[in-house]
Amino acid sequence: MAKVGIVMGSDSDLPIMSKAADMLEKFGIDYEMKIISAHREPEVFFEYARTAEEKGFQVIIAGAGMAAHLPGMCAAIFPMPVIGIPMHTTSLGGRDSLYSIVQMPSGIPVATVAINGGANAGILAAKILAVSDQELLAKLKAYQAELKEQVEAKDAKLQETGYKNYTR
Repeated sequence: MAKVGIVMGSDSDLPIMSKAADMLEKFGIDYEMKIISAHREPEVFFEYARTAEEKGFQVIIAGAGMAAHLPGMCAAIFPMPVIGIPMHTTSLGGRDSLYSIVQMPSGIPVATVAINGGANAGILAAKILAVSDQELLAKLKAYQAELKEQVEAKDAKLQETGYKNYTR
């Protein structure tokens, strides 16, 4: 059963939302991914948000651009955590999406990651689930150790070659 719902308003969001899915897969977390437009098919959206808990979702990751209503509307209906991913837009560079998602009214919080922050949304969902899952927590700790090792390896290479000869 999927523990995380990933929902986006358009297939143009898929490159960013797939990064969230990739992180969930890395940690062995089941998810369901859907494209649903809150504005163009409100009945479908309301059914999705209303039934998410009974489907076993414990977190929803919702990506949206421009007016960015999808994450907030999920949070208004779904009683568990919602993570919003503001999408980069051509008109305002994603600031419109970011402001729409973070400026939720009191009582309807949405955890919000950076513009196009799909990977961090997946990691944040894993961290939320790890509160009650020791095996998942161990995977997250191992991931943090991997990140540290990557930085240390890059620094060692820099120290060996000097910055003028450093290539990635």
